[in-house]
Amino acid sequence: MRSVIFFYGTLRHSPLLEIVLGRKVSMRDAALDGYHCLAVAQQPFPTLVAKRGSVAHGTLVDDLSEHDLARLDYYEGGFDYALNDIVLSDGTPARVYLCAPDRWQTDGSWDFDVWTERWAALSCHAAQEVMDHLGTLNSDVVGRMFPQIRARAWSRVLGTRTPAGADVFDGRIETSRSTRAYTGYFALDEVALHHERFDGGMSTRLERSYFIGGDAALVLPYDPVRDRVMVVEQMRMGPLGRCDPAIWQLEPIAGRVDPGEAPEQTALREAREETGLDLDRLETVARGYPSPGESTTYFHIFVALTDLPDNVTGIGGLETEAENIRSRLISFTDFMGLAEDLALANTPLALLAYWLSHHRSRLRSE
Repeated sequence: MRSVIFFYGTLRHSPLLEIVLGRKVSMRDAALDGYHCLAVAQQPFPTLVAKRGSVAHGTLVDDLSEHDLARLDYYEGGFDYALNDIVLSDGTPARVYLCAPDRWQTDGSWDFDVWTERWAALSCHAAQEVMDHLGTLNSDVVGRMFPQIRARAWSRVLGTRTPAGADVFDGRIETSRSTRAYTGYFALDEVALHHERFDGGMSTRLERSYFIGGDAALVLPYDPVRDRVMVVEQMRMGPLGRCDPAIWQLEPIAGRVDPGEAPEQTALREAREETGLDLDRLETVARGYPSPGESTTYFHIFVALTDLPDNVTGIGGLETEAENIRSRLISFTDFMGLAEDLALANTPLALLAYWLSHHRSRLRSE
């Protein structure tokens, strides 16, 4: 038996629906009386609530198979949406995905056009990862992973907006296999590919893996009057895994770029979360991959001009993320001494030291 489904939210976007279904679809406009489409607070999707006198606008897709419904149930199930029978404004019997009225906190009316402009690209990338898990992970597990899935998707959106290279070879890539070997807070993909060589030929088949870490913003607060910087110190897994005795590391303030954020917003937010600082002007230092041969991780690195009095340091970080971060003030002279002595094991921090050395006179005169 074929099904008729009314879509009022993100799945009105045909590229997203086609990723979920794995095929092309035909849509037509439709409406549902007695319901209002509301934005979900802190989430880029809506919920439908009963409201007398309101009309929810959307699209109708008919001739959906049991296979289509299974894919839709998998995608929607992670957010506690399930199919309900309805009758549309024109009398057409249909079904719609609804959740319990108290499942989500709402935040005003939802605007499909605003969502399309801001969130559609991210949602398509995220849906592709979600549907790749069909048959291997249940929808509840995928729902719990969705903040990480969405962060990885936002990194892909940022990647299309900020090409990282200039005046480099623009060769062909032919991927014959791509599989997700691991997924969790981070992810790991394995690929088989051929790439164009500088002589115009194609490489042999290459088997490669890459770590998916997302975009991050890093910022070094600098007080040009007192001529000193703030760094943070915390336990790090990399040195632990490498058997380095120095497991606590000095670093710039840093954090993942959350979905919808610009890297500059992330830098300001992370400074407040980790140190309580409200930063002033940001200076862009660098943007790029710390290890492009093995990771998608991409850094947006800044220096921030701010006031750093003696009493500004302390212990910070978010309890919800189990962070235990100590902030420290270091004079510019001592900071450069650490860099020259190769005592800054965090390479972005060393980069920041030499950038600051180059621009210090300008920053202090301004």
